[in-house]
Amino acid sequence: MILNVEKIRKDFPIYKFNSGLVYLDNAASTLKPKVVIDMVDHYYSHLGVNVHRGVYGLSYEATDLYEEARKKVARFLNAGEDEVIFTRGTTTSLNIVADHYLDILKPGDEIITSELEHHSSFLPWLNVSKKTGATLKFVELDDEGKITIENFKKVLSGNTKVVALTYISNVMGHLVPVEEIVKLSKEKGAITVVDAAQAAPHIKIDVKTLGCDFLAFSGHKTLGPTGIGVLYARRELIEALEPTEFGGEMVQEVTKSGATYKQGPFKFEAGTPIISGAIGLGKALEYIESIGLNKIHDHIKRLHDYTISKLEGLEDIEIYNKDSDTGLITFNIKGIHPHDAASIFDKNGVCLRAGHHCAQLITKWLNQIATLRVSFYIYNDYEDCNIFIKSVIETRDYFKKF
Repeated sequence: MILNVEKIRKDFPIYKFNSGLVYLDNAASTLKPKVVIDMVDHYYSHLGVNVHRGVYGLSYEATDLYEEARKKVARFLNAGEDEVIFTRGTTTSLNIVADHYLDILKPGDEIITSELEHHSSFLPWLNVSKKTGATLKFVELDDEGKITIENFKKVLSGNTKVVALTYISNVMGHLVPVEEIVKLSKEKGAITVVDAAQAAPHIKIDVKTLGCDFLAFSGHKTLGPTGIGVLYARRELIEALEPTEFGGEMVQEVTKSGATYKQGPFKFEAGTPIISGAIGLGKALEYIESIGLNKIHDHIKRLHDYTISKLEGLEDIEIYNKDSDTGLITFNIKGIHPHDAASIFDKNGVCLRAGHHCAQLITKWLNQIATLRVSFYIYNDYEDCNIFIKSVIETRDYFKKF
């Protein structure tokens, strides 16, 4: 079924205030529907108070909305409510996990990662390896920049303690075979940490089926507010994790010589939590589910295939991921620096990404200093694709003059 983009765009106020907008930077951040904006506004306008603390009506209502959002996230992931921790974003979530292993890993232990990783998935474990003496091992990518089970098995060993990989690359758009990787990792007794920032807006995530120990994603990539994210932690492990922040509400009892902490996710939500963000995220996930992830995937696939067919007919265009699983296209125009090219796109109202996309390892693997990246979502249509293609041609021809 083809999405009614004209109808969907009416749900996004930004199109009313930005005539001619061609937003193709969805892998960086998605736009916000009015229902999400209204939900955040409702909290600030009608409530605006703290949660879990007040013994008055407004606080009870705010707490109900906040905890209802946790239930929505749990349903979205097929997780338990007590396995959902609200954080500042994927970066914070992944750092919480990595920090825990600073006191556990030791020389001789191994951490498996890859060149596909976003910096927020790689740098925390680089830090852990340097401070603990554990060894970082990289899954070799195949010729298309993909992680294969065969190559994963080559680095998996009895010394593997942590496997930290992306679910979908934010540069290549490739889907990593996480479920099978988790099964193999479990056989070695390794902990699995999944960066699902790019996966959450595009595919159904079932943490029970995946079997992973930890999984993280961000609200702003799933039509939600900025500054809110999720860390899923398997119930058996969440109690073993040590809190990384200390303060109000996460504590059970305090004495002069010690403290005991609350159970489950509350141990990790010290101080005043990101109340409006969590409530807005819950509404955003509802909106995504009302459309359907399968319909979203099919729509994006059509736009991707159409755009690829047009790009392949142009001279001097290098495409690095023609078979992306999420409609993400990473490319360059020969002889033109991506930042220079982006200026022409911007003139035409085309918003795309230029740079290394916070993933320098895969950019270097491509033997590039930077790339251009286009990423589609539910409010994009074929006209967006056509304007983009015209901008590619205009950019190429303009810089050829010099």
